[in-house]
Amino acid sequence: MRNSITAGMLAVSCALPGLALADSFNATVVAGHPGVFRWVKMVDEAFVPGVNAALEGSGHTMSFDGQYGGSIAKVGDELETVEAGLAEIGICQSLFDPAKLAVQNVTYYTPFVNDDPRAVSDLMDELHKSDPRMTEAYTQNGVVYLGAPVGIDDYLLMTKFPIADLGDLDGKKIAAPGPAINWLSGTGAVGVSGNLTTYYNELQAGVYDGVIVFASAALPGKLYEVAPYVTRAGLGAQYAGALCANADWYDDLPDEAKQALHTGADAAKEWYLAALEGAVETSFKVMGENGATITDASDEMRAAWAAGMDNAAKTWAEGLDGQGIPGSEVLSLYMDTMRGEGATPLRNWDQE
Repeated sequence: MRNSITAGMLAVSCALPGLALADSFNATVVAGHPGVFRWVKMVDEAFVPGVNAALEGSGHTMSFDGQYGGSIAKVGDELETVEAGLAEIGICQSLFDPAKLAVQNVTYYTPFVNDDPRAVSDLMDELHKSDPRMTEAYTQNGVVYLGAPVGIDDYLLMTKFPIADLGDLDGKKIAAPGPAINWLSGTGAVGVSGNLTTYYNELQAGVYDGVIVFASAALPGKLYEVAPYVTRAGLGAQYAGALCANADWYDDLPDEAKQALHTGADAAKEWYLAALEGAVETSFKVMGENGATITDASDEMRAAWAAGMDNAAKTWAEGLDGQGIPGSEVLSLYMDTMRGEGATPLRNWDQE
C-alpha cells in the first residue's frame, strides 16, 4: 500500500509540473556588528517578518538564525562568510570590503554631495536593481544582492577639542572608516583607519583625538562621553552595504522563496530608513542633554574643506578602470543621477 501511495504522489507531481511541494528552509544571517546597531536590528525587526509574511499561503516556510557581533563573521568578513556557505545571508558591508565590492563604495569617494540618507539609499537600491554594473561584483563573489541598503546618515566630526575652522584639525589624529580617510586630505589632520566597534575605547585611551562618524551610531556608542565636541559639516549621507545571499543556496530556492527574500529586504529598507530618520533627531537631542557641544560648520569652512581635498574619486575610479572594473562609468552614473534628482554637490567629482 505504501508503494502505491508513493507512486500515486509521483504521478500527480508529474501530471502537474507547476505544483510546488511545500518546503521548509533554514538560513543563518551574519553581521560583524552587534545587534545594538540599526542595520543589524532591521534583520529581526523587519526582514524576517517581511519574508514570513510574503511566504504565507505559499506552502513554504523559512527559519532564521541571527549570528551577530562577530560570532561567525567579523566586520568586513560577512561577504566571504556567505560566499563560503558558512551562512546563507549576511549584511555584506562594502565599506569594509572595498576589494570585492569596489563600485559599491562610490558614495564614500564623493563627499559633500547629499546629506539625505533616504535619497542616497533609494538611489543606490534602484541602481543595483536596474544596472548590471552595480551587481557584477556580487555575482563574481558568489552572492546575490537582496536589497535593504544600509544608508548612513550625514557624517560629522566628534572630537575632544572644539573646531572653529579647518586649522584646528592640523596635526590631530582623526579616525575614519574605510575610504572616508580620504575626506581628511587637505585638512592637516592625520587620518587613522577605524570603525565603530573600537572608537570608544581608542578615543578614551588617547589613540585618536577625534572620529568621523554619524549621529545615529554615535549615540548608542556613547561617543559623546569621550569626544564631546560635535561638528556638523555636511560630509554627506552614505551607502555602506546591503543584505546578500549565498548564490548556490539562493538558486536552489523555489521562486516564491526568492521573491519573499526580496520582499523582506524591501520591508527592512523602509523600517530602517523610518527608524533612522527618527533616530538622528533623537541622537542630537540626547547627546546635547548629556553635555555634548553641537555646532554647524560655516559655509566657508565647508567650502574650504571640499576645495582642499584631493579628488580621490577620480583616482579611485581610474584605478578600477585599469582593473577592468567600470569605476569611471559608475562614478558618472552616481553623480549624474544625484544631480538629476536635485542634489547640488560642493564639488562635481566626476567632471574635474
